Amino acid sequence: TARLKHLAIFPRKVDFSCFGYHPDLESRLTFQEKWVLAMYHLTALVTLLAIAFYFFTCINVSRSRTATGVKVPAMSGHPDFERAFRIQMNTLEWMPIFLPALWLFAIYISDAIAAGIGVVWIIGRIVYFVGYSKAAAKRGTGFAIQSLAAMALWVGTLGAVVLRMV
Repeated sequence: TARLKHLAIFPRKVDFSCFGYHPDLESRLTFQEKWVLAMYHLTALVTLLAIAFYFFTCINVSRSRTATGVKVPAMSGHPDFERAFRIQMNTLEWMPIFLPALWLFAIYISDAIAAGIGVVWIIGRIVYFVGYSKAAAKRGTGFAIQSLAAMALWVGTLGAVVLRMV
């Protein structure tokens, strides 16, 4: 077993049996142990929730297609279906703006703050979904919430990157 010791990913065992105040803890951790502690669990959870919401919008399009009788591959034909489809497509259009900004914010600023703003984005998408499902004119509040959350992530990340470069 001594020969296999060098193959271990984390050669030093982390002992966190006591989570009290330890000012010298940082100096006792190896690089690998610090990396494990720096993982972005909250941001990962919010990412999975955002993807789950997007999956829900996809299922909603399928249900709407069945309920309204719009056959594949038609993309129009009934206002309820068209609104469901636009909700799904608009969510998809915002994902490449939201997800990179979310992760970069978590890396450069804070996992917890990124996750909090990410939850606001998801809430905005839900408000958008509920409003737009009823009428196109009712989508504005949800759109404003999610776009402000996405812009906060983007602007915050941009500021943090620029500050590190100066």
